[in-house]
Amino acid sequence: MKYSFLIILVTFLLVSCKDQKPESKNEIAKNTVENIEVDLEEIKERGRLRAITTYSGTTYFLYRGRTMGFEYELLNRLAEFLEVELEIVIARNEDELMKMLLAGEGDIIAYGYTILPSRKEKIEFTNPLYLSNQVLVQKKPVNWRRMKLHQIQNQLITDPIQLIGDTVSVKKNSSYAERLKTLSQEIGGEIIIDTIPGTKTTEEIIKMVVDGDIKYTVVDQNIATINASYYPILDANTQISFSQQIGWGIRKNSPELLEQVNTWIDQFKKEVDFHVIFNKYYKNKRKYKVRVKSEFYSINDQKISPYDEMIKKYADEIGWDWRLVASLAFQESRFEPQSESWAGAKGLMQIMPETARELNINPNDPYESVRGGTYYLNQLWEKNDDIQDSIQRIKFTLAAYNCGYAHLKDAQRVSKLKGRDPLIWDDNVELSILDLSQPEYYNLPEMRYGYVRGIEPYNYVRQIFQRYEHYKKFASK
Repeated sequence: MKYSFLIILVTFLLVSCKDQKPESKNEIAKNTVENIEVDLEEIKERGRLRAITTYSGTTYFLYRGRTMGFEYELLNRLAEFLEVELEIVIARNEDELMKMLLAGEGDIIAYGYTILPSRKEKIEFTNPLYLSNQVLVQKKPVNWRRMKLHQIQNQLITDPIQLIGDTVSVKKNSSYAERLKTLSQEIGGEIIIDTIPGTKTTEEIIKMVVDGDIKYTVVDQNIATINASYYPILDANTQISFSQQIGWGIRKNSPELLEQVNTWIDQFKKEVDFHVIFNKYYKNKRKYKVRVKSEFYSINDQKISPYDEMIKKYADEIGWDWRLVASLAFQESRFEPQSESWAGAKGLMQIMPETARELNINPNDPYESVRGGTYYLNQLWEKNDDIQDSIQRIKFTLAAYNCGYAHLKDAQRVSKLKGRDPLIWDDNVELSILDLSQPEYYNLPEMRYGYVRGIEPYNYVRQIFQRYEHYKKFASK
């Protein structure tokens, strides 16, 4: 009886386990997405819009220390419209964009994402930002400059049907691969799709055509045209699709965010500013050429400025991240060593004449300016030794660098009067320094140094840290 019972029990457990099928990857992903409840209200409570994008020469990049990109500029305006801060979340490649969105790593995909039925099954799309055709990118003959137009055309693919049996190289899960599959059916012959690793940027793939590593690729016409202006040997005139809508992606369970983003898109597309930004990245061939040639273009290298090495040297001496010091230098002078402010501050680090004399430096010399500026930063850091949190202490140091240590002490006195923490910059002393623009505060007997235009140090600290976050994404420590 005992053994019979055990046999029956084991048999029951085996049958039960067999009936309980493991969840498929799709079911797991579905359940995960359904559990992510982040809509506009939660984003506003958080105070930040988290936008997922990738590095590219049109989307998001660094040029001479300035953060740029079509998506980046639009995102800044969207964040302002939503009254939140902007946080950029980087996807290593295009394949990760949707995965990261559905996993809750961001709130919106900000990328030139073709609106496709297969993608709409998983996410919602915003109203289209613009329309684009997909075009074939191919090389002209080597001696094309000595040939007549019709002779060049005779050696190029001018009709998609000519691609039957030929190979086109694109990213595996891209809209371009999907279009090539559909095109094969439309023209009644197979186009062989050679897949490229998702880590390659569109610009890198186009360069592979230039270098002869691949024969053809497919990209959006606006991107192909701007790249062909830099590589005249490229032809990007053969369209392989009708006009397609390009938009941004949002999770299906974020309807309030989608509604507000669509409201903003519809309004902003009517403004001149939208067309200026679009032309800046997709039409202005001259500026694109200058950018691509620069060694201080993040798509080419990790350099921020011509002064990176000396900034690294002196930042290391005071124990600061060099990218933070670089952000300060950009804030002060835009990396222009001969710049001079209305107040007389000079050089890369914008050092005042009396401070330059005390430091015994020539502020117009970039080397001496960085050396003197970092030494002065360290002096201010030492003065703020009562602040325990290192990040807060850095922010106090930056504020003092901008408006002076004396005004900073007055702001701390205002904080004490108003019940704020005098040892915390964020939402405490930064608000008190704004108060020092008002007569009822700077005329108080406790205040020793009078009026200060508080909005300047307030924005100064914020902007340096915002830029620092971008620099960390583009340049290694």
